[in-house]
Amino acid sequence: MSSIVLDGGLATHLEALGCDLSDELWSAKLLVEDPAVIRRAHLDYFAAGADVATTASYQASVPGFVRRGLTPREARELIRSSVTLALQARDEAGHGMVAASVGPYGAYLANGAEYTGDYDLDEDGLVDWHRERFEILAGSGADLLACETIPSLAEGRALAALLREAPDVRAWVSFSCRDGEHVNDGTSFEKCAALFDDLPQVVAVGVNCTAPRHVPSLIGRGATLAYPNSGETWDAAGRRWLGLADPVEYGKAAAEWNALGARYIGGCCRTTPEHIRQIRAHLDATTPPASAATPA
Repeated sequence: MSSIVLDGGLATHLEALGCDLSDELWSAKLLVEDPAVIRRAHLDYFAAGADVATTASYQASVPGFVRRGLTPREARELIRSSVTLALQARDEAGHGMVAASVGPYGAYLANGAEYTGDYDLDEDGLVDWHRERFEILAGSGADLLACETIPSLAEGRALAALLREAPDVRAWVSFSCRDGEHVNDGTSFEKCAALFDDLPQVVAVGVNCTAPRHVPSLIGRGATLAYPNSGETWDAAGRRWLGLADPVEYGKAAAEWNALGARYIGGCCRTTPEHIRQIRAHLDATTPPASAATPA
């Protein structure tokens, strides 16, 4: 099955490039402090074989930047700049697409709620909170939106409502899952994915920020998009990552996900350009690459 290779963990690579991301804005703080390094990170992923650059807007929001002391106008310009940087990298690389990251409300909260879906907003509140950034990114010149790391049915419904209002805006949608059957709030993956069945502009529905071992089961439940994390686990007491994800093994797993039915494949937290290089190599060895010019 032909495939489109996504990039890997943007924050992971930015840290490898020497950036300190110990901040509630995470990688989005570099939109203020060092935008050039974001562009370099995108270029490194394109050089590794990625067809898609995902922007540094995951944790960027107007309220988040305003909380930092910026004006709403400055915040909106910074969000747009995340797409500009990726477009510049794409043009320099000479190929690829740009996916504008629409991170979950929990990323703004910066308290880990994106891994549980335990929010202080209901569905209508989530629609209102997402609307401004959604509209900024929808008009930014990106090829599509990456609505990602969604932990709950309620947030999925909120994003589906916004996509329904913008039928010309292409997107992919990915949920964060706690096992091979359920998103993080306990709802079945199939029920969440079905929210987008009547939205033809959604090019794929799948999973990210999920352990790789759960991906085959989730593909069996309809996921066509898979960019899990590295599979490492965080030791909070020791403040360190345990285990070492082998990029070669990750690339072999990616070929298996493709054979099972995933079309969009990449990496999330703790994956690197080397993981993407291995995905590219293993997929090219088994399938002809899909055109990344027009996702379908």
